[in-house]
Amino acid sequence: MNRKIIGSGLLTMLIFTILLAGCTQSESDQADDETNKNEENKDELVLALGSEPETGFDPTTGWGRYGSPLFQSTLLKRDDDLQIVNDLATDYEVDGEVWTVKLRDDVTFSDGEPLTAEDVVFTFETAMGNGSVVDLNNIEKVETVDDYTVKFTLKQPQSTFVNALVATGIVPKHAYTEDYAENPIGSGPFQLVQWDKGQQLIVEANPEYYDTQPYFKRIAFLFLSEDASFAAAQAGEVDMAYIPAAFSNQEVPGMKLESVETVDNRGIVFPFVESGEVTEDGLPIGNDVTADVAIRQAINIAVDRQALVDGVLEGYGTPAYTSVDGLPWWNPDTVIEDGDMDRARTLLQEAGWEDTDGDGILEKDGLKAEFSLYYLASDAIRQSLAIAVADMMEPLGIKINVEGGSWDVIGQHMYSSAVLMGWGSHDPHEMYNIYGSDNVGIDYYNTGYYGNETVDAYFEQALAASSEEEAIEFWKKAQWDGETGVSAQGDAAWAWLVNIDHLYLVKDNLDIGEQRIHVHGHGWPATDNIADWKWSN
Repeated sequence: MNRKIIGSGLLTMLIFTILLAGCTQSESDQADDETNKNEENKDELVLALGSEPETGFDPTTGWGRYGSPLFQSTLLKRDDDLQIVNDLATDYEVDGEVWTVKLRDDVTFSDGEPLTAEDVVFTFETAMGNGSVVDLNNIEKVETVDDYTVKFTLKQPQSTFVNALVATGIVPKHAYTEDYAENPIGSGPFQLVQWDKGQQLIVEANPEYYDTQPYFKRIAFLFLSEDASFAAAQAGEVDMAYIPAAFSNQEVPGMKLESVETVDNRGIVFPFVESGEVTEDGLPIGNDVTADVAIRQAINIAVDRQALVDGVLEGYGTPAYTSVDGLPWWNPDTVIEDGDMDRARTLLQEAGWEDTDGDGILEKDGLKAEFSLYYLASDAIRQSLAIAVADMMEPLGIKINVEGGSWDVIGQHMYSSAVLMGWGSHDPHEMYNIYGSDNVGIDYYNTGYYGNETVDAYFEQALAASSEEEAIEFWKKAQWDGETGVSAQGDAAWAWLVNIDHLYLVKDNLDIGEQRIHVHGHGWPATDNIADWKWSN
């Protein structure tokens, strides 16, 4: 608790400093055109893109998976069309379980030491040993072939392993110390200058970077809340600020609103099985109401997703039908006509649900159509979505009891109650994590204990494919193959609701390039292409 108080105090001081500086500047009579001219000449940026990474800047514990790793570079990367292209790698081959990657021979770390295959092996072995969010459990071994060739041997073929090569920044074996996360050295476009925890991060361009040098030579990231970020933008003290939709209608002179499409989704995961079982920890599994596919499908049909976008997100979002809307492996046949109460009622009637006692709640075999829906209490959007969906379902005769709580509280109920959650990744493996029967009850994966042998078979085929392109057909069939699948037309294991647009206030003449579809998490995903940002004319 003391830590929180101290953190709040520092933030308050920082915001005060920013606002004071803003007042000082506002007292000057600089003309706007002169200001813009000065900005075009400066090669520094000040950004407010959200909170800092709690575990620091070590890729072997997860840093860099959402947005640019800044300090490190990766073997492969995704371009603006989300296609996979080389970064440190010059080529790679896949032969069943064996992936062979050839490296550039002209790369040095920011301390001038060469980057070789030994560093790659060290990075992946360290990540495997850390047991962090970096899922490398399928690696049997990783070894050097020569100074610039690395061989990965997997336990079994896995097409999505390519994403581990995209997301894992390479760390230097010779300079990896216990405090690496706070003092990272890498071969990426930037190097760390100063990190004041809870306040700011300052980086400078890495002169040793092997690719095109970034336009901006020095960048300060301020770690501010959404309210403070907006205040800093109003005060003219930041060049870019992330903001919530609630501020989207307020104009800030000299700044434009950038809205970026995302797969940062929110949806309701339903307990898929009937009650009766418990986890190893004694937590109840299953729910007799949501175990009925008619209930899950009726909610999917009745919910008005566009109304949620308009009412909760101020119009900045899109209706969601899967966890992967708009990505190359998305099946557009999963889109259904929603907001259709009549069709939902018919479906429930045909399944035997009716209101026999006139209390407005449907029954079937003595069971009321009533269940709890948990959401993260500190998240206003999740709260609003949960309440709105419950209100939408009431005329249908389905009573949803909305319950706010911490993740600890949700963890006690998430196997037996519905939960409003969010996902969103450029890695199709996430679908397997949240729907695969191998992942029931593992952390926040597949909390509903969903299982479908046909879907599992599609997942196996997708993972065993020789390439991401070959796997796409099977990822799509897992969503809906015309007869079954995870989506609303099939098992309706989730009711996906919305994809949340990420909103940023950006200086009028700052060009942040072509923003790719953002993943889960507002802020850092915008930095994916930060080395390409520049002032426009």
